[in-house]
Amino acid sequence: MHISHAVTSDVKEIHALIQHFAEKGLVLPRSLLSIYQHLQCMYVAKENDQIVGTAGLHILGHDLGEVRSLVVSLDYMGKGIGRMLVDHITNEAIRLGVKRLISFTYQIEFFQKCGFEIAEKATLPEKVWIDCVNCPKLDCCDETAMIKYL
Repeated sequence: MHISHAVTSDVKEIHALIQHFAEKGLVLPRSLLSIYQHLQCMYVAKENDQIVGTAGLHILGHDLGEVRSLVVSLDYMGKGIGRMLVDHITNEAIRLGVKRLISFTYQIEFFQKCGFEIAEKATLPEKVWIDCVNCPKLDCCDETAMIKYL
């Protein structure tokens, strides 16, 4: 198992993995174009050249980053891959000078195990003004904001 930056040949597999969980309402959907446009921010966990997990690190401000689109293939859940991806993103965020790492998520317990704590959405205006204003769930957001101080 290894984690690396995603490359263009990974995009369709990343999209299919995210789409599977988006259809279940567990993550927000991503278009192929969005994944291509943010490819430099995406990481993949691979085993035998097969993508078994993916996640993105998106920088939202001078000291704020976000874990996005974290998903792990059903066949590989419970094997620590999600934690490996979050740890990798955390280390990359630290390297980039990020001081706060957030996630808007339904997986509260998982992120708590990764060192995140629940935060008020109102304390994260960078996220709200960059992403939330364009989200179809703006007025009925049911995700929990979580933060980890690095």
